[in-house]
Amino acid sequence: MKTHQTSLSKSLSITLLSVGLVFAANSVAQQGQGLPAEVFQVESSSLNHVLTTVGTLRANEAVILRPEISGRVSSILFREGEIIEKDQPLIELDNTSYAAELAQAQAQANLSRIEYQRAADLLERRVGSQTDRDTRLAQLRVNEAQVQLAQAQLAKTTLLAPFAGEVGLRYVSPGDFVSAGQDLVEVVDTHEMKLDFTLPERNISQIQVGQTIEVVVDALPGQAFQGEIYAISPSSRSGSHNLSIRARIPNEDGQLRPGLFARITIITGQDPDALMVPEAAIIPQNNEFFIMRLNDENQVSLVPVTLGSRRIGEVQILSGLEVGDVIVTAGHIKLRPGMPVTPLFPQNDTQGSDA
Repeated sequence: MKTHQTSLSKSLSITLLSVGLVFAANSVAQQGQGLPAEVFQVESSSLNHVLTTVGTLRANEAVILRPEISGRVSSILFREGEIIEKDQPLIELDNTSYAAELAQAQAQANLSRIEYQRAADLLERRVGSQTDRDTRLAQLRVNEAQVQLAQAQLAKTTLLAPFAGEVGLRYVSPGDFVSAGQDLVEVVDTHEMKLDFTLPERNISQIQVGQTIEVVVDALPGQAFQGEIYAISPSSRSGSHNLSIRARIPNEDGQLRPGLFARITIITGQDPDALMVPEAAIIPQNNEFFIMRLNDENQVSLVPVTLGSRRIGEVQILSGLEVGDVIVTAGHIKLRPGMPVTPLFPQNDTQGSDA
């Protein structure tokens, strides 16, 4: 009997405790209080729509200087790494034989000129024949052509800079015998860099000549360079279905070098009034996305939203929210629609601590 009374007493105590908890919860709800939750007030901000890809830097102009004729190197007229001007002499080959050939051709041409003049005078005095004069004229033209050929051969013994730029490391020394087409030295123009990259053909409508790009290279951390697209391949690669694109980047200070790996960001558009919210606020459910929004009484409601572009830690909301809405960014698991919350604004606390 005593045991039965004890059990009834415990059951009554539990019942009273449950009623008390329900009453306390209803009292808290009436007062507009609830579980604490981190929240965020939606504001509009500027959003750049971008494409990202990678590419490789190239010199604006680059060439390996090679001789057109064989010969012995007589002079090196530059220092490795030197800045040079267009048409500046860089390497001279031994020109002794070519100079002699030119002198021989000039002498033969002078003789032909005298013979032609003599034949022309005789024809004018009606002593010589027209055939003789024409023959002498033809021989003169042949000899003049031989002079031009000898001059061209002699000019090839001096290798000139094809454009202004910088010379690299030379591969020969004075006295070396070089063959036609042999590598002598590299000449590059890096005051402006070219950047080659590709994009999927589906992005063709977002890319155009004159578009601005931002470039960062792993070799120069913390620095960004601005460039501009100036050429787009007229056809797509059949295998990868990518478009080949080329941009130019100013490089007056010479920091960029050919061959560097580059990360590219292309701004394709701008939304000045985008609604950006933290990624943590997004609740995915059955291929749809929701956000917990607070009403004027700090009660939670589940709102479907449409997502747009993303950037680090943030997502654009295309529909479902308005400027000024307060949304939950942490504590979703404990919350249900209709429940009251005590809002916490961590971003405001951070701003206050910084101040």
